[in-house]
Amino acid sequence: MPEAHGSRNQQERMTGNGFELNGDGSRETCWVISDGAAGNERQALALAQGLGLEAVTIRLHLARPWRWFAPHLTWLAGSAMRCTDGTRISTAWPDVAIGCGRAAALLTRCLREWSGGRCFTIQILDPRIAPHRFGAVIAPRHDALAGDNVITTLGALNTIDDAWLAHAREQFPALEALPVPRIAVLIGGPHKAQALDDGYLQSLKQCLASLHARHGGSFLVSTSRRTPPAMRAALRSWFTQWPGVFWADRSDGENSYPGMLAWADRFVVSADSVNMISEACATGKPVHAFAPKPVAGKLARFHDALREAGYLCAPDADAPIAQQPLRELPEVVQRVRELREARAPCSPSPAGGRGSG
Repeated sequence: MPEAHGSRNQQERMTGNGFELNGDGSRETCWVISDGAAGNERQALALAQGLGLEAVTIRLHLARPWRWFAPHLTWLAGSAMRCTDGTRISTAWPDVAIGCGRAAALLTRCLREWSGGRCFTIQILDPRIAPHRFGAVIAPRHDALAGDNVITTLGALNTIDDAWLAHAREQFPALEALPVPRIAVLIGGPHKAQALDDGYLQSLKQCLASLHARHGGSFLVSTSRRTPPAMRAALRSWFTQWPGVFWADRSDGENSYPGMLAWADRFVVSADSVNMISEACATGKPVHAFAPKPVAGKLARFHDALREAGYLCAPDADAPIAQQPLRELPEVVQRVRELREARAPCSPSPAGGRGSG
């Protein structure tokens, strides 16, 4: 998916709206630990920014068998970890570590133990081990995770608010001239609960053609790195019959995804992407998660929770021009701060040493 935050460097610096200070007046250090999935990394970066922390992004590579059993196998885990550029993980532990995804959870778990609890560890998404292994766990409702240090959300974390949207409109003023309503079409990739095959493509075309016949307007289309190339090419050709913009990669110029979020009057999002659906819902505009066939499992529970809360609508519904935006970051930040203030350090163990499964 196109990135709303961050760059692609191995280690990057990010400035929030302020910094936490240590007792000696120095800025607190923060690691964002990524498993390589862009959506996971964006959530962790969003939380770091919300906490006002300067973050160094660590893109983690795990050797086998730790990769298979993460985050359960901690024995000699330090020797199994590298950054994706081949460099070793620094032993100058950060004050705060934020991980997202199962592989990242191994390092966040180990950091808490290796630092004797001095590093406050935050894990986003169900780590598949007991939440008490971390300082805080942030998990969406559809993960069905419970615990004293578990913070439950409806969707994925992001930094979208009124100021973010205003800045994006300033960055992409040309989108304002497109015919209204501007319908953003955000396409992800195949998912075990939702295939993006030819049948899906044909159903999507019918849905969008019906929307345009009813409302007119223009389309703001963005595909992701996960979108099958054949579908990307077919959509690019098909959308030429209507006014709008199409962004798939750098060959289309600057990534206009932020502008699409800011200027769209309504959204049609492929049902697979929790991140894109959450970001669309954060704009306060009508959102439809397109699934021609019922989805199952966690994805279905995610859609159901948003629908029950009034964040999703049917594509042909006479949806309101605006609705309450889904913006959970401020509440999550407050709860993380409370958990950190109440934390209890654990006993240290040597880096790379033997840990429990």
